[in-house]
Amino acid sequence: MIAILLKWLVPWEFSWTFLITFVLACVLYWRGSRRLRVGTGRQVTFWCGMAMMYLTLHTYLDFYAEHEFFMHRLQQLLLHHIVPLVIVASCPGSVLRAGLPLSWRARWLRPAQRSLVWRVISGVLFNPVVATLLFVVFILIWLVPWFQTLAMLDWRVYRFMNWSMIVSGFVYWWLVLDHRSHPPGRMVAGMRVLSPGITMSPQILAGAIITFSRHDLYPIFEVCGRAFSFNVLTGQMIGGLIIWVPAAMVESIGALMAMQHWLRLSRSGRIRRDSRLRRGVETDVVSPLS
Repeated sequence: MIAILLKWLVPWEFSWTFLITFVLACVLYWRGSRRLRVGTGRQVTFWCGMAMMYLTLHTYLDFYAEHEFFMHRLQQLLLHHIVPLVIVASCPGSVLRAGLPLSWRARWLRPAQRSLVWRVISGVLFNPVVATLLFVVFILIWLVPWFQTLAMLDWRVYRFMNWSMIVSGFVYWWLVLDHRSHPPGRMVAGMRVLSPGITMSPQILAGAIITFSRHDLYPIFEVCGRAFSFNVLTGQMIGGLIIWVPAAMVESIGALMAMQHWLRLSRSGRIRRDSRLRRGVETDVVSPLS
């Protein structure tokens, strides 16, 4: 029994980059949760998301993702949709920040956040239009058979594919599930609700095309050796359905969560108050020049 468990927990392809990043995030959150009052629900949500990320990327399950199309799509669904959504829903930003020693925050974090390099990177990466486009592009581009083949043949491209899905997922859901009004939130509250409906449309179309295709779109999995022996088109159909139905359901859940934040902001009057504040600032800026 232990041998079987160890087999599943041992990474198919070991990655120091992922392991160090994962452990660092866990340590920071653990330290931060001891300094701040974090609800049990938020902690459980965060650790469930981290557990799903580790099981998806750094266990023997990765073997099946490299040898069967529908398992690969399940992995990408977790990395791009479910894991970022679950972790971001736990609001981990303040907890991770509190996990850093105070001296580190004063000496390294604050100067880094004020630097020109960080302002440019964050300004581009967290721009709502850019983040939304990247979220969709990194889904569709890895569905192109040529790019899928390249990722399966070159481990560096394969890891870049996984990291691109994780990062674009976190950036997008961070904007959509922002609990603040706009500003300081970068995306307008109403757009946070509409955005998942926009981004799911091309995914539904791509999933439908793959589902109803009558020929093998990804023969690279035959070259690598398939993990299961059932019909190739059946596996491809299941993979297309994963892109089509579960992904759309996850984005619908994200839209409902964004709507909950929007209603909370509206009930508290923060949207109207911040809107009046913005108009007042604009008036003060414009009036001396008029």
